Amino acid sequence: MMLLAASTLAFGACSHLAYYHQAVSGHMDIMSRREPVDAVIADASTSPELVERLARARELREFASHELSLPDNGSYRSYVDIGRDVVTWNVFAVPELSLTPKQWCFPIAGCVAYRGYFREEDARNYARRLGGEGWDVHVGGAAAYSTLGWFDDPLLNTVVDRGEASMAGVIFHELAHQRLYIDDDTSFNESFAVAVQQAGVQRWLASQGSQARIEGYQRYLRIRQDFVALVHRTREVLAEVYGGDESDGRKRRRKAEVLANMRRSLEALKETWGGYPGYDPWFDGDMNNARLLSVFLYGDKVAAFLDLLEACGGDFARFYARGREIGAQEPGQRTVALTGRPHCDTGT
Repeated sequence: MMLLAASTLAFGACSHLAYYHQAVSGHMDIMSRREPVDAVIADASTSPELVERLARARELREFASHELSLPDNGSYRSYVDIGRDVVTWNVFAVPELSLTPKQWCFPIAGCVAYRGYFREEDARNYARRLGGEGWDVHVGGAAAYSTLGWFDDPLLNTVVDRGEASMAGVIFHELAHQRLYIDDDTSFNESFAVAVQQAGVQRWLASQGSQARIEGYQRYLRIRQDFVALVHRTREVLAEVYGGDESDGRKRRRKAEVLANMRRSLEALKETWGGYPGYDPWFDGDMNNARLLSVFLYGDKVAAFLDLLEACGGDFARFYARGREIGAQEPGQRTVALTGRPHCDTGT
């Protein structure tokens, strides 16, 4: 399954006026075309397939608020067909011999480790420019983005056209960003949202009473955990390479060897997956630090957040409260709080 990225828009005065112009105009174009989900469903010209998908999306939206304690607001209660299967393209950039990502800072979202564009051409032009400056770069398409509750974000065809579990995951993920978002910590924010996404989808499937679908989703999660673990191991080896005393030329050769070994390791993993090919496309194109980052940000702390949810007895409201407390700490303290077996006791 393709990695779902979630981009965050920011608005304000800045010297990068061209970037802000495309962000604002792209977002406002989508917002201007919103139609209430109920109205689209009631429209006789709406296809039966879309009616069915929107009806299920409406059920998922209610489930998110009532069962997962996610915001009960106007988000994901309107619909827009944007006429493409990707809404934004995110640019990731990391130095050639480092794992420390480039950060972009915005008035609302703080500093984040990617930069989103509404046109693929703009994203790729920017990535080429950064590549020319020596950065490892990666461009990834996103099915959705969050404005962190500043606007009532609509459902898009990029979400509704997915399978039910995937659609549910995107809705839960984006609403999770509205529930908790910490400035300047992309890994914390995305890992938190992925944890809500995964736990929420499992709870939704359980409510539907289909054991086969639950087992199918759990199998997908096990495969994804294997893949994320492979990326993490690869980054750990690269960290040793980059931190060593060898020449840059030797580091580049060793980097190429490590990345080639990761490809071979995937083939071994696929045998344990029964040949599942879902991650093969991810290995197409240049493999580099930025491509690794695009996975790392969404998987770094997911297991820790899921452990925290379990420590909270599966109570999402308590989980959010404790997550907010941890997020208010200094970055190093956040890591400590999420290490080992996190506890759910709050200071309130």
